[in-house]
Amino acid sequence: MHRRTILLAGAALAAGCTTTADPGKAAAKRKEIDAKVDKALSDLYTASPPTRDLADAAHGVLVFPDVITAGFVIGGSHGDGAMRKGTSTLGYYSLNSASVGLLAGAQSRTLYIFFMAAQAMNKFNMSEGWTVGGDASVVMADAGAMARLDKANAPAVLAFVRDQKGLMASYSLDGTKISRLKL
Repeated sequence: MHRRTILLAGAALAAGCTTTADPGKAAAKRKEIDAKVDKALSDLYTASPPTRDLADAAHGVLVFPDVITAGFVIGGSHGDGAMRKGTSTLGYYSLNSASVGLLAGAQSRTLYIFFMAAQAMNKFNMSEGWTVGGDASVVMADAGAMARLDKANAPAVLAFVRDQKGLMASYSLDGTKISRLKL
């Protein structure tokens, strides 16, 4: 119970720091996120062409181009991203997590979350904030597994991590909170 409280407090703090009331800043932030998401998707489709078909079959693909994780015993992750369906942006989101335990290091990575089932996408859209491992079960896949998946055999929610840079002794999506940005 104590760990969940720490995770939620860290997520709430980080989410509170990412909203903006200035329309000019909000437009600039949306433009910045869209450009990074476009590049991240282009890189993914170039590196693993079958993922384009998977994305086309998905009800939405949530892309976090720059997720930064750092910590030593106590750590956290943060990233901003966008939900895409085709070339349309459906919304902007922040990813936040905090953890305590045997961890050390820092890294950045790109995270893709494919919503393959309508029910999973609807649950995500209806939530005030979605917690991986709490509200949803997410299957992590590597490049080889992504190439073998199609809509018929894909799990409801599928996550894929690319472009990891740095060294982190511990990594998990459990307890990661994803919230809609007010941009």
